[in-house]
Amino acid sequence: QVQLVESGGGLVQPGGSLRLSCTASGTTSNPYAMGWYRQAPGKEREMVAEMTSGGGAYYKESVKGRFTISRDNAKRTVYLQMNSLKPEDTAVYICNAVEAGATIATTQNYWGQGTQVTVSS
Repeated sequence: QVQLVESGGGLVQPGGSLRLSCTASGTTSNPYAMGWYRQAPGKEREMVAEMTSGGGAYYKESVKGRFTISRDNAKRTVYLQMNSLKPEDTAVYICNAVEAGATIATTQNYWGQGTQVTVSS
């Protein structure tokens, strides 16, 4: 079974920075996509940033220019550098990985346990 382990969350003041990391283990393949979702209390889970194994990056509009996603395929690790953090960024950040199968039906989606990011004075 694939496992995703996240780290880097914490408490920062508005305008501060954090760097999240997520490493995939339990697979010999390179995930097709790795990235980050977030969920705040009472809110729907939303995609924050995603990167394919080929380097294509996609961001939620509200984080463009502030967050940067990167990926080390050899380490099977994805990072999220978060700058200029705002209180509305407060949420549990959850790592996501997608392994592409031979068909769409065999594609598997994996989720980490999440790491708390709190932006407050």
